[in-house]
Amino acid sequence: MTYSGESERGIVVVNDLATRGRRLGADLFLQAAERIPLDLVGMGAQRLGGIGEIPRSQLPEFEARYRFFFNPIRYTSLGLSMIEAMHVGLPIVAFATTEIPTVIEDGVSGITATDPERLLTGMEELLADPGLALQMGRLARVVARERFSIERFARDWTSAFEDVIGRRMTAVRSHPVWHPEPTDTAPFTRRASTPAAFMRDAR
Repeated sequence: MTYSGESERGIVVVNDLATRGRRLGADLFLQAAERIPLDLVGMGAQRLGGIGEIPRSQLPEFEARYRFFFNPIRYTSLGLSMIEAMHVGLPIVAFATTEIPTVIEDGVSGITATDPERLLTGMEELLADPGLALQMGRLARVVARERFSIERFARDWTSAFEDVIGRRMTAVRSHPVWHPEPTDTAPFTRRASTPAAFMRDAR
């Protein structure tokens, strides 16, 4: 899919936002929606005037036409839906909490701050300037590919396995397997011809 940003709206992707409340940022979403055109997607989204659930396989293409992705969540860590939006090429607007400031650079790959007013102002700037949104979205996509692509995941896992295997092989070479000295176990292993002979040999 290719980001177009043609729709002068932002998209929010949170499941069951109405029932999960403040913990997932329902209050912030509703506050922002009073001033900014936003579409909420996810299970139960209709309860807050949203669109509803979009099949995961169709979500990237559906998102691509929106101008930006807004993440209203304060408390959870880096959400998968945000990473997926970055891969599509959407600029991210999100609160500068948990891991988000380590991923999104304010004014570069998106808008991030702890002040809701700064986020609202940033959304208005992205709505008014499609070129700015496109530029930020491209940089967000670069970050996503560098940090969250399957290629990066496979490369790091391979490196970790090679590191562990290499250490084990070094340990084996430097610490040969110990073999006990042979002992005289003949009285117990020699086949006795009679029970009396066995008892004699055992003594």
